[in-house]
Amino acid sequence: MKKSFLILAFAIVSIIALLYGISPAWFARTFLGLHELSLDFAHILRAVMALYLALGAFWLCAAFNDRHRDTAVLTTMIFAGGLVIGRLISFLVDGQPSPLLMLYAAMEITLVPIASWVYQRPD
Repeated sequence: MKKSFLILAFAIVSIIALLYGISPAWFARTFLGLHELSLDFAHILRAVMALYLALGAFWLCAAFNDRHRDTAVLTTMIFAGGLVIGRLISFLVDGQPSPLLMLYAAMEITLVPIASWVYQRPD
């Protein structure tokens, strides 16, 4: 179960990462309604892409390595939990973001208890 969970987590986070970073201008225009993208925002999106891909690579490697599997599942929970906390702060301070970012928040808040459940399962 943990192996399948980590492979799925890798696939989902990789797709999201590549959407952010392959063409930040396209992503911002298509999903965020921004027609002008600053160099700094493009830089941030590509950095986020690389961070997501690095974590995803760890999850994929751990799916095939018993020694790191529990740690990898735990990091999916911490990763999603951290994103949810940041999004909740932004909802309170900044207001409601675009629909895609609301979808991401829903996915992340759903992932935390699922990852916790998977983490507690035996290998």
